[in-house]
Order: sequence, then C-alpha cells, then structure tokens
Amino acid sequence: MERSGASGRCPVQEQRARWERKRACTARELLETERRYQEQLGLVATYFVGILRATGTLRPAERQALFGPWELIYGASQELLPYLEGGHWGQGLESFCPHLELYTQFAANAEVSRTTLQEQLKKNKRFRRFVRLQEGRTEFGSLRLQDLLPLPLQRLQQYENLVMALAENTGPNSSDHQQLTRAARLISETAQRVHSIGQKQKNDQHLRRVQGLLSGRQAKGLTSGRWFLRQGWLLVVPPHGEPRPRMFFLFSDVLLMAKPRPPLHLLQSGTFACRALYPMAQCQLHRVFGHSGGPCGGLLSLSFPHEKLLLMCTDQEELLRWHHSLTLAISSQKN
Repeated sequence: MERSGASGRCPVQEQRARWERKRACTARELLETERRYQEQLGLVATYFVGILRATGTLRPAERQALFGPWELIYGASQELLPYLEGGHWGQGLESFCPHLELYTQFAANAEVSRTTLQEQLKKNKRFRRFVRLQEGRTEFGSLRLQDLLPLPLQRLQQYENLVMALAENTGPNSSDHQQLTRAARLISETAQRVHSIGQKQKNDQHLRRVQGLLSGRQAKGLTSGRWFLRQGWLLVVPPHGEPRPRMFFLFSDVLLMAKPRPPLHLLQSGTFACRALYPMAQCQLHRVFGHSGGPCGGLLSLSFPHEKLLLMCTDQEELLRWHHSLTLAISSQKN
C-alpha cells in the first residue's frame, strides 16, 4: 500500500509546519490585541489627558503625576501598529524597543499615579464630576479611569509572552529571526525591571502601614529600608505561666515583637508598642511539634544568643506559613 502524503512527511518538515502555525497564531493575537490596546490608550489620551490639558481642571504637575508618559506610550503604539498590520514583525518590534524605557518610567510613577487619582477624586469636586462624565461615554463601556490606568503595565506582560512565543516559533534562517530574538530579550529585561519596581512599591506600602501601627519613641524608623514578609498574632509561651498573645512583624532581617496599646489610651489606641527586635542572622529555628499536619497547630522554637522564644500557633496552616517565612528570612541573612 502507498503511504499517504501526510504520513510520508519528514520530521523536519512537520516541525517547520508546527512552527509556522504557532507563529501565525501568535502574530494574529499580537496584532489584534495591539489594535484594542491602542484604542484604549487613545480613549484616555483624548477624553482625559487632552481635555484636562485644555480645560485646566488639573494643574500640569498633577496631570503629569496622574498619567506619566501616557501620550508617549500611545505614540509608540501608533508607530508599531502599521508594521504589525503589514506583517513586518521583526522590523516593527526592533523599532519599538527604544520606547521600552517609557514603560519603566510609567512603572516608577504607578504609585504616585494611584495616590494622585485618589486625592483628586476626594478633594477636587470639579475633577470628580469630569471623571464621572467621561466614564459615562459609550466609548468606555463599563470601564473606569482607575481600570484603564494600569493598562500599559498589563500590556508589557503581554508583549513579553507574545514576542517570546513569536521568536521561539520563527526559524533560525528566517530574515527577522535575529530582530525578534533581540526584541524578545529587551522586552523581557524591561518586564523584569518593571516587576522589581512593582515589588519595591508594594513593600514600601507595607512598611508605611506597619510604621503607622507602631507607636512610641522606640518605633521611629524601625521599618526604614527593610523588606516586609509577614505579620500576625502568635502566643508567646513563657517558662512559667500562661501564654501571652503578641503581634509579630517579620522583616527580611529582623523579627519585631509588639504589644497592643490599651484600648482606652487617649492618643495611641489601636497601635502597638515595640517590645523586642530579634536579628534573623542570629536565629536558629525549630518546630517543637506541629509536624503531623493535624488541625491543632504547634510550637516554634527561635533561639538567639541571649534569649529563646517559644511561639505557639493554634492553626496548622498558619504555623506552616510562619515557619516558611522565618526560614526564608534566616536563609536570606546567611547568603
């Protein structure tokens, strides 16, 4: 019997055909999502940035703080889209890469942008009415300004995934293989920088929140320059007597033990007084019990040069989370 044409194709041809199908599918997705992305960028640029500039509803500094390099990012997309529509993927993405710095700038401004929007919506009646009016336009559907502001950072993640897939499914002998590979690398590096910026901003938020919970002279500057890992209530088990509940704040380098201020305290009710600060570089951690995975929690033993802490947690999952976080903090100080 004669073999069919499909079963007679060599493995190299089949692999090339798979690459081509995946490349075509990825290219189509990149094009379609870029059109939608540019449309949404244009909505904000036209109905918010442009009109706010014309009306003076926000001062220039406030407008810049809110939108950052939005219009430049919109312009970069307008330059890229004709290349994608013409099928010039490598050339288009190569010319787009110099604009990636705009995404780093946008990420660095993200926290300022969120804060500015919240403040202006709260205190600026004219701006609040303007935003409500613009969001009610049919062009926006159900989208609000706060939903659209993270759009460039979300798109950067899509760029990374799609351009990487496009490069991986482009044969090495293709005319745009080197351009796509270089673009994928540069976009991935930018995405990593943006991720690091976002992590630092989240950590700074945690530090400000924790610093606000701490009161008293000892609390000043305790969180400065640290990386927050975890907080929660644990029971301190003394050599004699009943366990005492304490709030613990774990950072990358120290464990802070705090005691709640009395509810009737005139000035500092709802805050915590720092009672001890334990360096994680000097900590030896052991689980005394709580290995069985039962629901009853367990004990953690933390040994320091001049003190030993025995901490009880009545929830097994919470105990495991604390053990994991403490282990991370200890190992980070030894590296």
